[in-house]
Amino acid sequence: MNKKTGAVFLARQLEAYGVSHVFMVPAILRRTLVEMEMLTSINRLHVHSEKTAVYMADGFARASGRPAICMAQVIGALNIAAGLREPFLANSPVIALTGGRLPETKFKHVYQEVDDVPAFEPVTKFNATIDNVNRFPDMLEQAYREAVSGCPGPVHLQFQGNEGQVDLGEADLEQRTDMRFTSVPPFRPQGEERDVLATLDILQKAKKPVIISGGGVKYSRASAALMQFAEGLNIPVATSLNGKDTFLANHPLAAGVVGTYSRGSANQIVKNADTICFIGTKTGGMTTHFWNIPEVGIPAIQIDIDPAEIGRNYPLKASVQGDALTVVEKMLTLMDTSTGKNRENWVKECNRIVSNWYSDFDTLLKSEDVPIRPERLCSELTNLVPSDSLIVVDTGHAGMWMGGMFDITSPSQDYIRSAGHLGWAFPAALGAKCALPQRPVVCFTGDAGFWYHIAEIETAVRWNINSIIVVNNNSAGNQSKTGFDRAYGGTQTEEAKKMWNFTKVNFANIANEIGALGLRVEKPGQFAGALDQALEAKRPVIIDVVTDVDAIAPAAVS
Repeated sequence: MNKKTGAVFLARQLEAYGVSHVFMVPAILRRTLVEMEMLTSINRLHVHSEKTAVYMADGFARASGRPAICMAQVIGALNIAAGLREPFLANSPVIALTGGRLPETKFKHVYQEVDDVPAFEPVTKFNATIDNVNRFPDMLEQAYREAVSGCPGPVHLQFQGNEGQVDLGEADLEQRTDMRFTSVPPFRPQGEERDVLATLDILQKAKKPVIISGGGVKYSRASAALMQFAEGLNIPVATSLNGKDTFLANHPLAAGVVGTYSRGSANQIVKNADTICFIGTKTGGMTTHFWNIPEVGIPAIQIDIDPAEIGRNYPLKASVQGDALTVVEKMLTLMDTSTGKNRENWVKECNRIVSNWYSDFDTLLKSEDVPIRPERLCSELTNLVPSDSLIVVDTGHAGMWMGGMFDITSPSQDYIRSAGHLGWAFPAALGAKCALPQRPVVCFTGDAGFWYHIAEIETAVRWNINSIIVVNNNSAGNQSKTGFDRAYGGTQTEEAKKMWNFTKVNFANIANEIGALGLRVEKPGQFAGALDQALEAKRPVIIDVVTDVDAIAPAAVS
């Protein structure tokens, strides 16, 4: 007999799945949390909001490629749902556990009760309720299966009881762990050989092809194979933001990040191409600048693990439904490398475009201006972060600056970015550091983003999560400047600036008061020393960099 409480089952099963941390706002599954202490080595991180619990789990999941757990009681469930928009848009395998309603008190105005389940439908792959302890084994297994299979994404399990008290029930519960579902990808579909051959035929005949590498290449761990394939056929490679770390910026075939938060050289190269091969990207609006780069109608190929994405936004000349690594490795065995010489002039043209981009921005990348130019800050990070760093980047101006101005230069570096929710990067960097305690984790955010979840400095101190947080501090959300100038017919009023300017604050002082290491950088030459000090510190670090509020990230598309 395997009779045990649901709490004992959950604690043991999560540890069997490799869970090392849960991120939560108590109280939820109280007895399960007790059993985690008594029976496992799982860390139970109490954070300051449900949304940051999601973002920390998201950072952990993306850094590790494994499902991560966030939890909240019923009153916090909608905050969890709001947070899940980010991992849903980023295809991250976050598993959310929340409390739920009791049948005997539904519709009787119980304290804090609403029907939360519908709110999870648009932001999860799988959204289910557990009303009986007997369902713990199969529902948890299904949650893991859904989170990592195909295109990964978040799932939600609601446990009956406002705090999930159904875990107090006893039943004959079998501990079962299918280890295939503990990381992405669990399966690697190979693709039909005829489709692979058709794809190769088009690429080998193309004179000016470009590969666009997306986040699916990262999840598939196909970067090295992609580089070998691109070199074999002499094809330039651009990346999406999610795929920024799938192709080194210092490689002679690198074009840069394409799309909206991107680099102008990549967009120009993609515009000039005669054939596009999308690998592991959903061809969404950000990657294609709303389907203008490349234009719809260009000869296109798509390789993706999710058949629903193939041909969604671009008519295709060929396609392969399969895992990126498996398909690229298959193409390596079949490709005709002699065709690469036909693209030598195209590669030279692309190299000129990339070289011209660096020349155009050289002055700003090396600027000695005070306040500091963000371009210089990004350049410093390119040159100074360790070769095994994980870089975590916020959205908004932070995403634009780093998408265009920062370079991945080592195959051991990784890059994850917000899929659209300002403030995500700081808590995500804490979760990522929990997943990768031996590697440097460097976060780039603006002061507008940092303000969202600044309370988590205390969480980082309490748990000694020694991420390095670089704050691009211009005392403003100045990405809004251009939009308000336009709304005011050219130049906004001084009064209008109150809608996006903040009080000038020294974040280093705040960090030091809470117990982190706070460092203030006011001149470009000070940053290298501050980063060195941060890398040597054995505690969380906030590097507050004072930057130019009038610096506006360049539009990568004119």
